[in-house]
Amino acid sequence: MKQAFVALGSNLADPIQQVQKAFMALEHIPSTRVVKKSSLYQTAPIGYDADQVAQVPDFINAVVAIETDLAPLALLDALFAIEDNAGRERPYPNAPRVLDCDLLMYEGMVLNTSKLTLPHPRMHTRGFVLLPLLEIAPDLSIPNHGRIAQLIHSSPFTDVKKLPA
Repeated sequence: MKQAFVALGSNLADPIQQVQKAFMALEHIPSTRVVKKSSLYQTAPIGYDADQVAQVPDFINAVVAIETDLAPLALLDALFAIEDNAGRERPYPNAPRVLDCDLLMYEGMVLNTSKLTLPHPRMHTRGFVLLPLLEIAPDLSIPNHGRIAQLIHSSPFTDVKKLPA
């Protein structure tokens, strides 16, 4: 089995419940098992101008470590199916969403296709990915970017708050 990491996020339709449902949905992907789940993290929206931020709800985020026999693109398709089942719509980039499932890393693979880039191209700059990853895989390194612990120390990521269990 190959190790992969998946980021989950939601800011619509009871985001905590959406992420918890996604945890369960990951358990039902064929030839895949959840190894570890991070805590939930609350994150201010990014990628919006100042006027939009006030109107966009905060996100709930988490990261999951899985083991799978699926190839990367088959796993990505399974993640898209989970998003679709949750009611995900994509009206414009960075739109608020019921559920977002991002394949962050797959067995340390570096890949760049029209459908999938590994590691995820922005994960090394996002506290809502790095902090949950540090919690479940503290020794993980991101190819071409370095160890998670070093990346976190280079930016404080004060806009990300771990929720109580």
